[in-house]
Amino acid sequence: MSYSVAVAGASGYAGGELLRLLAAHPEFEVRTVTAHTNAGQKLFEVHPHLRSLRHLTLAETTPETLAGHDVVFLALPHGASGVITASLPADTLVVDCGADHRLTNPADWNAYYGGDYYEAWAYGIPELPTTTGKIRDALAGATRIAAPGCNASAVSLALAPAVAAGLVEPTDLVSVLAVGPSGAGKSLKLNLLASELMGSANPYAVGGSHRHTPEIVQNLKLGLVSTGSTGEGVVSISMTPVLVPMARGILATSTAKLKPGVTEEQIRKAYEQAYGNEPFVQVLPAGQFPRTADTLGANTCLIGLTVDKAVGRLVVVSALDNLVKGTAGAAVQCANIALGIPEQTGLTVDGVAP
Repeated sequence: MSYSVAVAGASGYAGGELLRLLAAHPEFEVRTVTAHTNAGQKLFEVHPHLRSLRHLTLAETTPETLAGHDVVFLALPHGASGVITASLPADTLVVDCGADHRLTNPADWNAYYGGDYYEAWAYGIPELPTTTGKIRDALAGATRIAAPGCNASAVSLALAPAVAAGLVEPTDLVSVLAVGPSGAGKSLKLNLLASELMGSANPYAVGGSHRHTPEIVQNLKLGLVSTGSTGEGVVSISMTPVLVPMARGILATSTAKLKPGVTEEQIRKAYEQAYGNEPFVQVLPAGQFPRTADTLGANTCLIGLTVDKAVGRLVVVSALDNLVKGTAGAAVQCANIALGIPEQTGLTVDGVAP
């Protein structure tokens, strides 16, 4: 069976990556692509690498243009998709790559984004542990899915098994991320200019202000069993992203204070149980740690872990391609699950090198 597909926001980095993956997907047929300022242009004029889709022209992004497709992927700026999704047919599978439908708490939305709050949808990290299984269980048959934030994916997948297994203190979590600027989109900003990035590392959203922070906390809480005791079910994290001169990729170094008596063997067992059967989240052998280069173009999150015995902290290094497993690949993976297509269809674990 072939599903008709529309991609809104197709002129951006996330939209382009969606189209690259969808073009090779045997079950999806991309029929419509839309944009805002680039509407009316040929797709190949903004994405010259997408040769197989060079026949497409970018249309205006309206509910009327998107309606009539089996699947709609939205790669729009935050705050732009909520109005559109409200006008799409209920039986259309809609996957939003923006933040509009990720957060379950309106207060978090107001604090980190602002503007109108739209309801949370089924969340798009299938491998994420919950108290009853995996997020994947809620995606089967869903018609509204919120794809995850890229930094949120890297940090959540890195820490979730340890938090869910009760092996670390969930209120003492720290993550520092090296991030490629493609995660910020194509908009022209001074700090994203090549002359500002090359030869430099630039921290941003320092002091807990990054918009993915509440998303990470929300994700990690999914694996906690609250007993009603004081402090139970509480998660807090200090997150500091750093822009580095690579076009795409995230390398997150996340640490957590171990609970008394926890061993490295217990930690590794928890991660192997969580991800041992997951094709797209792979735990590396002891002593090995991932590189972003090994994930480029692949729908993988690679994880290396160890224990810093001197200070009693778990150290987890996770790497992923922010445009694939961090955004577009996760969106396609979730659409596969929702439609009952084999989860790995159209996606690869093989990266591009050099």
